[in-house]
Amino acid sequence: MNVARILLIEDEDSIRHLISYDLRNAGYEIVQCADGKTARDTGLSEAFDIMIIDWMLPEISGIELVRLFRGRGIDSVMMMLTAKDEEEDILEAFDAGVDDYITKPFSPRELLARIQAHAKRIRKTSARQLTMGKLIMDLSRREVTVAGKPVSLTKKEFELLEYMLRNPQIVLSRDNILNEIWDFDYDGDTRIVDVHIFKLRTKLQGSGIVIRSLRGVGYKLEEEA
Repeated sequence: MNVARILLIEDEDSIRHLISYDLRNAGYEIVQCADGKTARDTGLSEAFDIMIIDWMLPEISGIELVRLFRGRGIDSVMMMLTAKDEEEDILEAFDAGVDDYITKPFSPRELLARIQAHAKRIRKTSARQLTMGKLIMDLSRREVTVAGKPVSLTKKEFELLEYMLRNPQIVLSRDNILNEIWDFDYDGDTRIVDVHIFKLRTKLQGSGIVIRSLRGVGYKLEEEA
């Protein structure tokens, strides 16, 4: 089995060493960076399955790194690890392209569980396609097209859409989605689901399918009437 390669970008020595120790013991390959400039050069020159990125970094901020990496077509799982916990910060991070958002102080066990969940999903492959309306999802290539035109999705957006396509016409609660897509016992704000649903709706325009909200219950994917 391939070992996931992780880029850890964190300027606080104690936190960086703690995370590195835990991840190495769990069998992951870790590369460490303590500032934004080094992280930029490393992230652009080497391939990583997962990036753990602190927001507040010397020289180049974590959010700038996310935008830079996504702009260069890097599709690594990007996890923001930060003390910034305001709603606008979370929205900005997901808008920039992060797949996960963890606030400090954090539980090392929860961080490891999230990383393991992401790594497990990275290893999954399939040669099948899912279709609905004018949308085609190629699971082997991890590509989505709407009316023949490619649609750019983050890893989490792709996984959420796949989950909904496999469960059309079924009401999926936020807890269902969290357990399936984030694959851990999420003890926090369910806005992470709402943000991804909002982004998907925007990207699915013209597909002939719609994500309907059922207030207080969840979401349902169905074809437009």
